Amino acid sequence: MDAMINAIAEATLVSKCVLCLLLMMSVLSWAFMAGKWLALRAARKRAGDGLAAFDEARSLRIALDKLEDDMRSPLFGVTRRAVREFNRINGTGDAERLLNDNVRRALHFGIAEEMGRLRSSLALLATTANTAPFIGLFGTVWGIMHSFQAIAQMKNVSLATVAPGIAEALIATAVGLLVAIPATFGYNIFCAKLAAIEGQCINFAGQLLNRMQHESSTHARDGLTFAGEAQA
Repeated sequence: MDAMINAIAEATLVSKCVLCLLLMMSVLSWAFMAGKWLALRAARKRAGDGLAAFDEARSLRIALDKLEDDMRSPLFGVTRRAVREFNRINGTGDAERLLNDNVRRALHFGIAEEMGRLRSSLALLATTANTAPFIGLFGTVWGIMHSFQAIAQMKNVSLATVAPGIAEALIATAVGLLVAIPATFGYNIFCAKLAAIEGQCINFAGQLLNRMQHESSTHARDGLTFAGEAQA
């Protein structure tokens, strides 16, 4: 450890800047992964609770009341889009024909919107995973070039004189890999969690559409009310 600290202390200014950049990327990526882990875990739990409440509800109106209680759930935005479209076509007098296609598209847009919100800033983690090794490699190449220039000025060259400079340069590559590997693991784990949440939203969308089709005649006159989305 002492040898590594000494090597970093004796590194060139460019190498130190590279190491500082990699350190900043590492801190930011770990902070982002901690926050995203908590956010996706909460979103998955809320989606699961919403699905369970929707299944247990005896009617669509009761189910919507339960879903309306959790505005932070991914199912909330999906439901609001579907209810808005249901109320819009409900006033056309041709709801039975339009319900399936129009509400299905609204559900699709709602799922895409919610997943886009949950995926926000995930590209930053992918960027860290992809660029950190190359930034570290740049620091290594620069350090080796500096070492070769110093070696060229020496009259007597031995392994003892070459090794410290090369080892100092290779630290940048090692640090780059230490930054990139956790970011890659985190990105893949989050993609799997997002796929699971998207599956929950798709299952919910199918159940919501079925209930709307089965109970469309019940709500044909008054429409549905959900978070301010009422029939005009």
